[in-house]
Amino acid sequence: MKKISIADITLKKLSEEREISLLFREKSAIANCADLLGADAVELPVVKNLREDTIIYKTIAQNIRNATLAIPVGFNKEDVASTWECIKDAKKPRLQIELPVSTIQMEYTYHVKQAVMLEKIAELVKEAKTYCEDIEFCALDATRADLDFLISAVKGAEENGATVVTITDNAGVSTPEEIAELVKNVKETVTVPLYVAVSDRINMGVASALAAIKNGADGVKCAMAGKDVLLTAELSDAITVCGAQIAAKTNLDNTKIHSSIDDMLSNINHEDYEGENFVSEKKKILLDADCTMAQVANAATVLGYELSDSDVGNVYKALMQVCEKKGAVGAKEFEALVASSAMQAPSTYHFETYTTTSSNVSSSMSQVTLKCNDEIMVGVSNGDGPIDSAFRAIEQCIGHHYELDDFQVQSVTEGKEALGSALVRLRNNGKLYSGNGTSTDIVAASIRAYINALNKIVFEEE
Repeated sequence: MKKISIADITLKKLSEEREISLLFREKSAIANCADLLGADAVELPVVKNLREDTIIYKTIAQNIRNATLAIPVGFNKEDVASTWECIKDAKKPRLQIELPVSTIQMEYTYHVKQAVMLEKIAELVKEAKTYCEDIEFCALDATRADLDFLISAVKGAEENGATVVTITDNAGVSTPEEIAELVKNVKETVTVPLYVAVSDRINMGVASALAAIKNGADGVKCAMAGKDVLLTAELSDAITVCGAQIAAKTNLDNTKIHSSIDDMLSNINHEDYEGENFVSEKKKILLDADCTMAQVANAATVLGYELSDSDVGNVYKALMQVCEKKGAVGAKEFEALVASSAMQAPSTYHFETYTTTSSNVSSSMSQVTLKCNDEIMVGVSNGDGPIDSAFRAIEQCIGHHYELDDFQVQSVTEGKEALGSALVRLRNNGKLYSGNGTSTDIVAASIRAYINALNKIVFEEE
């Protein structure tokens, strides 16, 4: 029975579809879930923000234990090196060259002819090969390509070092029979593994995948969530039932695939992903020097804060000072202003010290020492990482649990000794309280932010 490789493209699909990007923890959770469920490869979106994506992808690369980690190198030869930096520490890295092979995509999107595209394919495959042994060429929009040119493209990619070839149905209107015929023709011309990325736009994703496998495909690309995409759970169910008929099997763990995917998706913030034309209200927040106090109050309400008139005035003053230098601020910057300017409460709890231990093989342990009215309070707890364990240790000190509504970290300055800023939002009795903290130590900054929000809760309750 033939083993079919499964490449998970969930991160790519959600990155394309969501108005607001996934959080760091959400990207990591998706990649880890795909790896645990038995995907043979996990694919990352193309690098957009070099500094931010490099940090995120390096972390994912260190956490993926079994699957190959693949990432597109972009369209320019100069991008290959920076892309390689993101995944070079992965156990099984793979660089992808994703280029269109249909006339409409080549000429209207990339403005090149067939001959130039063949040269570009060869150039990028050769360049990527100098960094990584495992190279994948993805023939985008292959179902609308001239067959002779498609075969020239995949053969050229293999000759220059590609170890995997993929044909994709971007248009999403091909029937299972058409996919099967295309796979058969390409399979006859290449010796490397052939993957197929089918669409479910016309509800034939599973049928097309099975037809492709039956006609020689060595791998299939699918996603745990997304629109018009072959879903991992549906493919796994189909192969479990029909695998014997097409002499195929996968490494997917069908016994826990549905529950694991549901758990993973439940931890993703869906408020920014509610349909094709949905745009979050947070996305619309943009305040400048001409805004009124009423607009400031309304923006705070959109973010979930109930500010008093005096707090609105304080936030408005702080906003005007920032706008003099910057011009305008968006939702995240405005929320930081709310955290630093609204309801400045006296320090009922004062942060003294913390100690934490952390590794990739065991849970973190933190000890946090607080001071309250000359009384020293010590809490010790474990958790999922140093910040989570530190927050739990604080809860031990105060003897109360507050819902953590949001947690954000960003760099204030640049360099190795960069100053980090943390923003914490706690929810108490349906109301939000935000606090911020800064430090060169990001754990300390996070603890200060939590204590800042905590003091606001205590002050208002008293």
